[in-house]
Amino acid sequence: MSIQIAVVGLGRVGGRFLEMLFETGLPGMTVCAASETGDTAGRQLAEEKGIPLESVEEIVARGEAVDVIFDLTGQPRVRQALREGMQNSGNRHTVVAPEVMAHLTWAMLTREAPPDVHGATGY
Repeated sequence: MSIQIAVVGLGRVGGRFLEMLFETGLPGMTVCAASETGDTAGRQLAEEKGIPLESVEEIVARGEAVDVIFDLTGQPRVRQALREGMQNSGNRHTVVAPEVMAHLTWAMLTREAPPDVHGATGY
């Protein structure tokens, strides 16, 4: 069984996070979708790897087919959209991992602190 991961926000932090996931070889994981509205290096990487680029709403609509959504946008409105989407769909399976969890994962993978570009990362 492969853990299905979606990454929302492929800017400086999210793009590097996606790159690190691929550097690990993704043992037991599959990046099933990503979301990025800007023209970023992370978006280009997702396209190169064949990862579907979708809106936040489309990722939420995947329902329980997604195990973890990493929110790396640093944008409160995206956090709210994810929360409301999960609540309204009744999805009790998918975990929405805020930036602090991505930072923890980053540190465990690289043994380095991630860049602090968004300031407060609360949920």
